[in-house]
Amino acid sequence: MMAKFRKWLFAGLLVLAPLGITVWVLEWVISTLDQTLHILPEAWQPDRLLGLHIPGLGVIFALVMVLLIGALTSNYVGNQLLHWWNAMLHRIPVVRSIYSGVKQVSDTLFSEKGNAFRQAVLVQWPRDGMWTIGFVTGSPGGDLVRHLPADCLSVFVPTTPNPTGGYFVMLKRSDCIVLDLSVDEALTYVISMGVIVPGGPKNPALKPAQASQSNPS
Repeated sequence: MMAKFRKWLFAGLLVLAPLGITVWVLEWVISTLDQTLHILPEAWQPDRLLGLHIPGLGVIFALVMVLLIGALTSNYVGNQLLHWWNAMLHRIPVVRSIYSGVKQVSDTLFSEKGNAFRQAVLVQWPRDGMWTIGFVTGSPGGDLVRHLPADCLSVFVPTTPNPTGGYFVMLKRSDCIVLDLSVDEALTYVISMGVIVPGGPKNPALKPAQASQSNPS
């Protein structure tokens, strides 16, 4: 009876845990974006005009603001104003250090010219004989080139199940095995800790040789 009860408990958690986390994340995103409405004059705020609070209006407002700013900065005049704004921020001692770093990362992530992660590769990490998935982010440049072996790649090795953290390493191209996987497929494999195999079933069964090694008799 206890075994069946335990089975039901885990089955319920498997259904409710992803749903609960999804709802919590969506609620956090919506409530955070709703705060953007506070930049409007008090007389123009929807809560005051409508007499009630409608969750999600901040999401629409933030999306409209992003689209308007993108449209304004896409023409010549807006581009010149954007250059002036960047130049001004780069003259402020503390702000320029933070702003320039954040801007470089955002330009890499959101640029239309390319992706932050260009290719999924297999590398030996953290030591020889242990393998993990990494993502090529580019090639070393500047003074690094004089001190590194020829033909090196910049590789980001993410942690799991949270791929926003990880390690940045520079490896010889010959030490990286290019995978026939898209970046999205490789990220899914990392986040799921190997449970979701790209192009294959979940929790693939062990091969006979592996099963006999893991369960010696």
